[in-house]
Amino acid sequence: MRCRILAATVLVALTATLAAADDPKAQAAADQQKAEMDAMMKAATPGDTHKKLGSMVGTFSCDVKMFMQPGAPPTAGGGTSVNSWALDGRWVQQQFTGTFMGMPFSGIGYTGYDNIKKKYVGTWMDTMTTSVMVSSGTAEPDGKSYTFTSSMDDPLTGKPSPVKEKVTVVDDDHHMLEMWGPGPDGKMFKMMEIMYSRKK
Repeated sequence: MRCRILAATVLVALTATLAAADDPKAQAAADQQKAEMDAMMKAATPGDTHKKLGSMVGTFSCDVKMFMQPGAPPTAGGGTSVNSWALDGRWVQQQFTGTFMGMPFSGIGYTGYDNIKKKYVGTWMDTMTTSVMVSSGTAEPDGKSYTFTSSMDDPLTGKPSPVKEKVTVVDDDHHMLEMWGPGPDGKMFKMMEIMYSRKK
């Protein structure tokens, strides 16, 4: 569908350009079409904001810590995350396989940068739910830290519950994900920590 829309836009732009030679109104229409095409291409082109995610591309072993409630000792888990570029450098696709609370667990996520919203965006899906978590956030100028906000549907209440995530790039071979959510008292606490170490 998007390919047909793009092709139609190009055809209209070319037709308008040819007609513009003799008609000022046609010239104005051609200029408008060109501006629309330029804006579309700018929005569609990955740039430096996308390239900053490159340090998280590769295969990583994961050490997982889950905190079931505030002050409780963590439950340990582990797994492997295979992260690769998708759609010509527009997204980093993460495929995780491992264990969660002693059970097999797998998930798929995408992280990228929305040129229109001027924000980093992400999605996450896994075998513990049928919901999709959608997040958005910002990065520090050096690309070493990313902060995201999102929400997850609470299976007990059926209502959305706020989530905060932070990704810290330690170096090209290590990065860490931290996640916070509301505790029994409603206050946010650290629920999860994952340390990613590149496999060599």
